Amino acid sequence: MDIKKELLKVIEKQRKSSKKDKFEGTFLDYLELVQQDPSIIKSAHQRLYGALEKHGFENMPDSNPRKSKVFENENIKVYDYFKDHFFGMEKVIMKLMRFLKSASHKGEESRQVLLLMGPVGAGKSALTEHVKRALEGERYFHLKDDPQRGEPLQLVPRSLREVFSEKLNTPIDGDISPVVRHDLLEKYKGKYENYPIVETSFSQRGRRGIASVPPMDANSQDVSVLIGSVDISKLDEYAEDDPRALSLNGAFNVGNRGIVELVEVFKNEIEFLHTIITATQEKRIPSPGKSDMLHFDGVILAHCNEAEWNRFQSEHTNEAILDRIVKINVPYCLELDQEVKIYEKMLGLSNFSCHIAPHTLRVAAMFSVMSRLKESGKCDLLTKMKIYNGEEVIEKGRVKKVDIKDLREETSNEGMKGISTRFITKALDNALTDSESSMITPISVMESLTSMIKDQIIDEEFKRHCLQIIQQTVREEYLKILENEIAKAFVSAYEEQAQSLFDSYLDNAEAYVNQIKLKDRVTKEEREPDDKFMKSIEEQIGITGSAKDGFRHDVTSYMFAQMRRGSKIDYSSYEPLKEAIESYLISSVKDMARIVTKSKTRDDDQKKKYNEMIQTMIDEYGYTADSAEEILAYASNNLWRDS
Repeated sequence: MDIKKELLKVIEKQRKSSKKDKFEGTFLDYLELVQQDPSIIKSAHQRLYGALEKHGFENMPDSNPRKSKVFENENIKVYDYFKDHFFGMEKVIMKLMRFLKSASHKGEESRQVLLLMGPVGAGKSALTEHVKRALEGERYFHLKDDPQRGEPLQLVPRSLREVFSEKLNTPIDGDISPVVRHDLLEKYKGKYENYPIVETSFSQRGRRGIASVPPMDANSQDVSVLIGSVDISKLDEYAEDDPRALSLNGAFNVGNRGIVELVEVFKNEIEFLHTIITATQEKRIPSPGKSDMLHFDGVILAHCNEAEWNRFQSEHTNEAILDRIVKINVPYCLELDQEVKIYEKMLGLSNFSCHIAPHTLRVAAMFSVMSRLKESGKCDLLTKMKIYNGEEVIEKGRVKKVDIKDLREETSNEGMKGISTRFITKALDNALTDSESSMITPISVMESLTSMIKDQIIDEEFKRHCLQIIQQTVREEYLKILENEIAKAFVSAYEEQAQSLFDSYLDNAEAYVNQIKLKDRVTKEEREPDDKFMKSIEEQIGITGSAKDGFRHDVTSYMFAQMRRGSKIDYSSYEPLKEAIESYLISSVKDMARIVTKSKTRDDDQKKKYNEMIQTMIDEYGYTADSAEEILAYASNNLWRDS
């Protein structure tokens, strides 16, 4: 088929599916619509809240380990509109939705500015854009040819509003613009029942109900950006106080009944922001001409960074505006797994097409998260990162008991400083650009991050801190991950061997704890528990001497409690025992894996084992042949140096 004809069919199909009859009628026709469905009358906050919530939400289920380990069983709402776009921001989004819900009920929040405050690259702008996008396509009714697209019910004289409200079962707020008032008196001779009403939709590009105000230079900022201006070219034709001379195209005019976004709000001079005072509490904004103040109903959504907020807050003369602000902190993500999801999303938006080796994004995320954490007297940064991620940290055969709540209470405003997501994505982009084999690995990303830290971080103390994290803490943690993975790839049927060791240990530990003999599963012969075997497992995690009794009691008690609950039992069920079994398996093949990995010349058996190991890394762990080779070469130079 001819490409023109084919695409023309696509165009026509889309045009037919998107074409809807828009309402256009008189004010009386509109009143019939309102009587049939009073819910079409919404304040800006009600409309935005509804547009976000209609996608659905759920309470985080108890089965989600994040609920207990990260949120301490707090009731966390997960909103469908945000969940696939923002990660580790559940509490920020809950606060935003709580603000809008209260404002939609005409609480004090309906007369406040919502301010998102956080460090650069934390997601403030992205969150704001996503919120604005929720209104795109939402339909509403307004007065025809009104630059403010006001609510039609504002035509009702104040003396009749109580009657109309009762009949229509809806409140009536606000006033018509001077442009509409002029048309009403001149064109329609005051007969507001004949005033034309139209239906339209919100559009940022079309400047319908969604407006953005970028920060203005102090020398060029003009309040007309917010409230419009008097059209000088029309002053020859109309008097200065004639509404027809007004250009009501400012952000507050455009964003009426929708959203006004104030980008990096405190970069502006204070005089520029005075309009906020009346726009919030009084729902009125100045007219650019000599008319009375204009009604404004919109969500004012601003964002800024911490330094600007602190500077603005320190000025006592700004109290009037500060009193009209609800601030929500938007910190960097401090959950490792969620940070990885952010990078996956960002890379998905790019045109890069290459192989990303296992653990690559995790290594980058470990660095960024640890750079944002504050030092603690209760544990080191690596342990703190793992606890914040909901992981169990094993120390001397026990789960390290550090309360996540205590760690959070130990510091304030954690996550408001550190390496930004943008910094990491640039490092990933650099590694991807420099790659000659269309792949990136943890090794290339660590090199890229190190280079960027040296080149771009100005603060010498923070630079040293970051280099220590990436060159020591992250590197050593990655080597542990790598050692584990190579051993797993080397051991044929790793899972089966681990499960077999687990079953044998549990049988022996149960017999030891209960002081009974163990019956052989095959021969049915009774024998004493194998203390030597159990010790060989326990020693892997530092369990020696009298500590063995407590550990064996802990293991058996935990396992039988799980069995009573009907939970599945396997070698990974109890974290300390899992670590011990994995360490045992790794140590059992350590020498052979080292020889096979490091040998430059391999005999036939070693070649076979090496090739099998490469194939396992490809099939089971997601490597390519090239990335597996690079990882094993790195391992040969950095792992098991003491062997």
